[in-house]
Amino acid sequence: MPRLYFEESPVIAAVKTAEELNAALRSDVEVVFLLHATLSTLSHRMELAREAGKQLFIHMDLVEGLSKDGAGVEFLASMKPDGIISTRSGCIHAAREAGITCIQRFFMVDSRSVSTALESIRQTRPDMIELLPGIAYKAVTRMASETAIPVIAGGLIETKEEIFKALGAGAAAISTGARELWSL
Repeated sequence: MPRLYFEESPVIAAVKTAEELNAALRSDVEVVFLLHATLSTLSHRMELAREAGKQLFIHMDLVEGLSKDGAGVEFLASMKPDGIISTRSGCIHAAREAGITCIQRFFMVDSRSVSTALESIRQTRPDMIELLPGIAYKAVTRMASETAIPVIAGGLIETKEEIFKALGAGAAAISTGARELWSL
């Protein structure tokens, strides 16, 4: 089990642009989710995060030019990331094989989504799971109670109250693009 990077600060900055990344690196968050990059910007963004003492998790599905398969995971492994995020079971499996901390992301749209996610989790055994939208408290509670895997609630979390609700439902952390919440 990887170290829970967000034990001291359960708010994770979810960033897409260079400006958002810079703001996150100056904020109080310990962990940053990189939700957009290109192969040409990836190394520099990883270097900036390391210099700032932040853990950077790369959403590999959203890196332009990176294959979304075992070869893409192998490329990322050579860069020694803090971890990866993916919706793809094959990428999660390859990341586990490569010794990379992995977060599998799921979108909760109905009760079937919850059942499908639970089956996938049993097969891929990610280190952590992220459920979107993060305000899906019922799904957070079920995932937290039926798995021993830390749950990160992400998406549509815009207030301090929503953070507390997600954490109260069993989430270990939340990810948000709302900068005003990064310094809680």
